[in-house]
Amino acid sequence: MLRAVIFDVDGTIVDSNELHVASWDETFRKYGKHFSHEQLHRHVGEGGDQYIPNFLSERELREFGAQLEEDRGKLYKSKYLPRVRPLPRVRELFERIHSDGKRIALASSGKTDELDHYRALCDIGDLVDAQTTKDDVARSKPYADVFMAALHKLGNLAADEAIVVGDSPYDVIAAKRITLPTVALLCGGFSEDELRAAGAITIFRDPAELLDNYARSPLAG
Repeated sequence: MLRAVIFDVDGTIVDSNELHVASWDETFRKYGKHFSHEQLHRHVGEGGDQYIPNFLSERELREFGAQLEEDRGKLYKSKYLPRVRPLPRVRELFERIHSDGKRIALASSGKTDELDHYRALCDIGDLVDAQTTKDDVARSKPYADVFMAALHKLGNLAADEAIVVGDSPYDVIAAKRITLPTVALLCGGFSEDELRAAGAITIFRDPAELLDNYARSPLAG
């Protein structure tokens, strides 16, 4: 029996992925590193601990990896976070889920202060039963730590009692590690082929389309 829905945040309920790409690009350039938009977007959805090793050598990681991640976080918070906007009809979707008697958790590879900002931005604070971020776990996505923590905070639910909604292959991969199914959304900029290849069970354009098709979606189960 489905008892809870676990939502990714960036690219799923808020339109932030391109802003993350821009902040990574700006920070890498500060350190003399230049990557294409495609390269930078390809790994959006991973937390910084998993994201940065895709771009730096072992020596670079030792010498300035931690500082680069700290600088990127400060830049994103000061310059890009204020530009994030909610994706369409998120609150309505959460209300629909709650009207079904299901609980809602947020599970993000981002930081707690960012997640708190997004909750307020989407006006969903009263509808979220639990949340977990990279600050709560040892490893961010594509590891399953945030989803395991979410299940625990929801009352030690089993994987077959919950479902994930996310926008990136890393959401799908992380969820699959503990047999959680994932409904994928295209609003994060990843293709339908990428999301299906990762193992998404069904795909919608954005939260609004998921809401419009709620009755026939896995969330209604």
